[in-house]
Parts: sequence; structure tokens; C-alpha cells
Amino acid sequence: MPDSFQRVAGAIGSLLTLPLVGLLGLAVRLDSPGPAIHASQRIGHGGRPFSCHKLRTMRDDAAGPAVTVRGDVRVTALGRLLRRTRLDELPQLWDVAGGAMRLVGPRPEAPEFVDLADPLQREVFTARPGITGLAQLFGTDEAAQLGGSDPAERYRSLILPPKLRLDAAYLRHRSARLDLWILAWTPLALLGRRPSLPAIIAAELGRPAAAPPRGQAADA
Repeated sequence: MPDSFQRVAGAIGSLLTLPLVGLLGLAVRLDSPGPAIHASQRIGHGGRPFSCHKLRTMRDDAAGPAVTVRGDVRVTALGRLLRRTRLDELPQLWDVAGGAMRLVGPRPEAPEFVDLADPLQREVFTARPGITGLAQLFGTDEAAQLGGSDPAERYRSLILPPKLRLDAAYLRHRSARLDLWILAWTPLALLGRRPSLPAIIAAELGRPAAAPPRGQAADA
């Protein structure tokens, strides 16, 4: 779908969800001290950093790696619910309306995990990022794989490469039809239903057209 259409859809969506975001923001403030909205630096279109907005799911004084592990003590009680339902990402509709993101595209990545000298990373991280995409529908349970003494390195070596391959395949075959298919499956995937990998993507990746187990994304 054209970026202009997605910006209009993002503007409409941000207006329609504004009351819900306001209520959730109030709940975030009541659940733990600090601002309701968290802006994190991510790499976006053209490889440039931008502020990606989410409802805050961690304690305001939280420090540590840019990934979360299962049982991460930095995540608040309400934050766990927001992450599980992905309601924390509603403010990213503002980013879509502003042109920094799309509804569908590769997920934006934290700068410390981006190396634009790598051809695959350059292909993915110079594209305009999205709220949802193939990596969200077909990703594995990241938090469960990030145990150990260095979760950031495990993310970089074990989880990021297959996500990059999925996102690169999406970019090579991007179309309005594929975008609409991803948008239609996103809420169903949150309810536990798993689609089959589109045949054209499966053929490029050399994978069967059956969805692997998916889980909660582990980005902060």
C-alpha cells in the first residue's frame, strides 16, 4: 500500500484510538511513577534514527539491555498485559501519521543492534519500518531464548538474523495484497491463531509454508 495511504490510515487510527490511549496512559501513571508515553531511539527510513513511541511498560528508572527476557523485573504488572496484547504500540499510529513508520513493514531496531555495513541489515533498516509485519506473525518466543549472562548478544546472534531474512523477503515481495494479508492476520495471531507462510515468501526462504511457534517480542 502506498505510504500516503498508510499515513492517512495512521492519522485516522490515532484519532479513533485517542480515548483508549488516554485511558491506558492514565492506568500506566497509576501503576508506576513516570510518564505514560515512552519514546525510544530506533533506526528507520534511510538508516536514520527516529523516536518510536509506545505506552511505557517498564519502570521509569529501569536500566539494562535493549531486550527483555522472560520474567524481566523491569516490566511493570500492567506492562506485561500491554505487551501481551500489543496495546502498548497504539501510539505508533502517531509515528505512522507523521511518516516515520508504516502500518506494515520491518520492525524498527535499536541502534546498538544495527550495522549498516552488512548488506542484509542495510536492505532492511533503510526501509521505512512498520508496526506489524512478517517477523511479528512468524517470530519465535524471543523472551524464552534470551536467558544467560548476555541476552543482548543472544538476540544479536540467534534472533535477529532470521527476523532480518523474513523482513528482507517481505520487502522484495511487498504489495498491497501482502500488506492487507498481514494486517488481517495480526489480530488473529494475537488470539493464538497461526497463518501459513505465504508461498512466495516460503519459496524464497526455503521453508515450509507452515507457521513456526510464535511468542511475545522481546524489544524494550
